[in-house]
Amino acid sequence: MTTIGLIGSGNIGSAIARLAVKAGHDVVLSNRRGPDTLADLVAELGDRARAATPQEAAEAGDVVVVTIPLAAYESVPVEPLRGKTVIDTNNYYPQRDGQIAELDSGEATSAELLQRHLPDSHVVKAFNNIAFAHIPELARPSGDAERSALAIAGDDERAKGEVVQLLDELGFDALDAGPLAEGWRYEPNTPAYGVPYFADPSTVQPGGTAPAKPVSADELSAALAQATR
Repeated sequence: MTTIGLIGSGNIGSAIARLAVKAGHDVVLSNRRGPDTLADLVAELGDRARAATPQEAAEAGDVVVVTIPLAAYESVPVEPLRGKTVIDTNNYYPQRDGQIAELDSGEATSAELLQRHLPDSHVVKAFNNIAFAHIPELARPSGDAERSALAIAGDDERAKGEVVQLLDELGFDALDAGPLAEGWRYEPNTPAYGVPYFADPSTVQPGGTAPAKPVSADELSAALAQATR
């Protein structure tokens, strides 16, 4: 049993929390507005969930999920995350986050920015290329013929192994896309961003709730290979 800390408990964070509790893990939820605002979600999740501050969620988590707008990445607490695996679900949306020169030029990826902010943590990028509504819809037990793969990227092999195990428990296979520098291959405006998981390509939209379809590791790998800058 793993305790999963969540820094950010919006659509993606709450979807991950639901799967984690279902898989038998404890979750510590947080957001910028305070623990009281998470009372309904905690009540829904039951005894395995509690609300806290971001600092407390970082301290409590064996693995910590950062799922906040990219522009706020420097608000993530550093000290309590030293040595820990940190799952980064973030994407760069200039219309929301403002222009970030390093990302505009391709000099860095969004996950590399978080890794620089957390120099002694082990950042793994995951859950950023799937619509939040498709996370619970596509989760399947190990061995299921319709299990879907999610891409991961990271610079630390042990941390990636930890995320592969967690994804397996939550209901997904993992496809290793390489180091964090390769994370751009499944960020917005790439073939692997969202599109493969929509049953009807005409319904694709960020954060969409249209029906999903399973995506195999081979299908996801082909989409990653099509990415261009």
